[in-house]
Amino acid sequence: MPLSLRRGRVTAIVEQHEGLVRLEVDGASCIAYPQLTGPVELDDEVLVNVQARELGLGSGGFDVLYANLTRGLELSSAARAHVMKLPYAPGQWTERHAEEDGALAESLDGMPVVCCSLHSQLAPVCAGIGGKLKVAYVQVPGGALPVTLSDTVRLLRARGLLATTVSAGPCFGGEGECVGVPSALAWARAAGNDVAVCSIGPGIVGTGSSLGHGGLAAADAANAAAALGGAPVLAARVSSADERDRHRGVSHHTRAVLSLCREGVTVAWPAGLDAPEWVEPRRDVDVGDWREGCEGLPLSHMGRGPDEEPWFFAAAYAAGRLARDLAG
Repeated sequence: MPLSLRRGRVTAIVEQHEGLVRLEVDGASCIAYPQLTGPVELDDEVLVNVQARELGLGSGGFDVLYANLTRGLELSSAARAHVMKLPYAPGQWTERHAEEDGALAESLDGMPVVCCSLHSQLAPVCAGIGGKLKVAYVQVPGGALPVTLSDTVRLLRARGLLATTVSAGPCFGGEGECVGVPSALAWARAAGNDVAVCSIGPGIVGTGSSLGHGGLAAADAANAAAALGGAPVLAARVSSADERDRHRGVSHHTRAVLSLCREGVTVAWPAGLDAPEWVEPRRDVDVGDWREGCEGLPLSHMGRGPDEEPWFFAAAYAAGRLARDLAG
């Protein structure tokens, strides 16, 4: 399917954050990334990609500003940047990558790496780690690519539960940019972080098949962590309220991730919940304080909160707590 581009005018600026603007174009909700398209102001003439909204893609059903025809043409590329994001695609651009500066660790030296298959696991994972360790968030492909789209990441940074952000592969907008997950983890370790948390961005690519979903990025992260001498911890996707059989109990996403993991990954499991026999190797973790630990954080999974999905958030919290214990 080709790009679905429409010409329009900015009719409202709703909210502005560093790296992200929420706006309206001809009355329709839209987001813009000014680092790519330049600043945006009321009455600007713009091109927007309307395809997600026309397809009714749930939480992703909004327009995305593609080009600002008023003030976004003939922008300069990033200084000293030579590596393309989305190379040879219509929206390609350059970013300076950490590998170009040589700041990579040769080994993770046992650094715990929590691997999430959903962005909604990120907040409870970070709550489980707590605020005393230096934590790097590594965004991996499989959901939204822009780090700046995540309100959760902004809040975790403000709460001191994340120290830095890294965007790997086609993801962008992190404080560090890396070509892939292995170098992102090596960069995080070289920067003095105690723990890395890898997750896809908001939303998830899904087809209903065991091997056709964005959550498999957790397996890539776990395998990279193990190969580099880290301690990968898998956050299990658990649900008691999902209407889909494939996600009830322990999701088939978790099973698919485990089937692709090499040796070295451990599934963090909330003590008090029965685990299927195939969830191995696992370590039971006391999560009796998970609600207190997550207080004030955005907890939402498929529109359901902690009262509807307690074990979903408890399982993610367990992964963070296990990582904290492994980090010493």
